[in-house]
Amino acid sequence: MPKWFNNAGPCKEDIHYMLSPLARLPQLERLIEQQGYFIIHAPRQMGKTTAMLTLAQQLTASGQYTAVMLSVEVGAAFPHDPGAAEAAILDAWSNAAKFRLPPELQPPLWPQAAPGQRLGAALSEWAQHSPRPLVVFIDEIDSLEDETLIAILRQLRSGYPNRPQGFPHSLALIGVRDVRDYKVASGGSNRLNTSSPFIATARAIRTSD
Repeated sequence: MPKWFNNAGPCKEDIHYMLSPLARLPQLERLIEQQGYFIIHAPRQMGKTTAMLTLAQQLTASGQYTAVMLSVEVGAAFPHDPGAAEAAILDAWSNAAKFRLPPELQPPLWPQAAPGQRLGAALSEWAQHSPRPLVVFIDEIDSLEDETLIAILRQLRSGYPNRPQGFPHSLALIGVRDVRDYKVASGGSNRLNTSSPFIATARAIRTSD
């Protein structure tokens, strides 16, 4: 089958020329074993999404983890309405999981929760029902802004101590920027009201060129 070069989104090994996307991130499997929460950041078209999709597939295929890469980009349309953003994100996650995971590893029905708590409740419910430790890679985290970004980061921080039984075993935030450097653009503040909004993070990793 012929192959092509690609720079318009994630590469697919069967149709695109590509080097191993994981060779540039050899430390990730160890971080995952250690139940690490971490950040992956690099400029666009540097292979972040391809690498994390591939890693998730390999981890799931190993039989050791339920691993999946999911995006929060649809929530970017609601920077000041965390509840609406969460609803859009969870719908997108359900759809993506149907295509990326076998039926027995797909998430349960998302539980009812108050706005601003829905993402954390969903991840907790999934971790409790998953037959394997749950590993989640959250892509496009820096597409979110203002109240929505703050709400989601705080839910991840709140759930972190409950891992791995009650929250993902390991979790990564993926984006162009290190989300811990995010500055609030509205309300006269230039900070997220904390010096480290995702202080559970083990480390931030920039992918090599």
